[in-house]
Amino acid sequence: MKKYFEILQKCPLFEGIEEKDLLALLHCLGAKTEKFDKKYTILTEGKPSKYIGIVLNGSAQIVQVDYYGNRSILSVVEPSQLFAEAFACAEVQSLPVSVIANEPCEIMLIDSRRILYSCANNCAFHQQMIFNLMKDLAQKTLLFHQKIEITSKRSTREKLLAYLGFQAKKEGANSFTVSFDRQELADYLEVDRSGLSAEISKLRKEGILDCRKNYFELL
Repeated sequence: MKKYFEILQKCPLFEGIEEKDLLALLHCLGAKTEKFDKKYTILTEGKPSKYIGIVLNGSAQIVQVDYYGNRSILSVVEPSQLFAEAFACAEVQSLPVSVIANEPCEIMLIDSRRILYSCANNCAFHQQMIFNLMKDLAQKTLLFHQKIEITSKRSTREKLLAYLGFQAKKEGANSFTVSFDRQELADYLEVDRSGLSAEISKLRKEGILDCRKNYFELL
């Protein structure tokens, strides 16, 4: 476990917990690590929600597929970030999303009940971890509302510009690289890929943006 300490200390779940306590905490939580190949389904929609995941390396996508097979990417999870914590804490019996490896990755899985209920040892750092989890859930709620704000726009053009605007603000620059290829970006914005490509072409001709693959520059 020690080889993951550098990543785990950046994880919001362990904020304020000293390295000397981390190994004992992971043992207390019964944390386990697993490796997944690209496109492998880490958590499956429809299955009971039990585990909170932490990306140790690589990345994963939170994906939802509707009745008609339309795929929507809700978010991308990168090293040190958590996923599925809201569903696990709510103890939902049927996950409404799937978590899919975006590339070969290694994941730490923790039974949420080990976090929410103090162990017999009454670890001093357990309350800190519960506070950290609540803070993370609140921040994820803000990000969820941001996605709603983007996807609620009426046109593909408005959705794209809203998304790029948020990214520029996040990066503090008018040029940046996004985590999606074209199909994935279309899935995130909940639009048709061909329509998205056509809109990007129009915006380039109008001198509003420039792009190469997943690199964008707002002009």
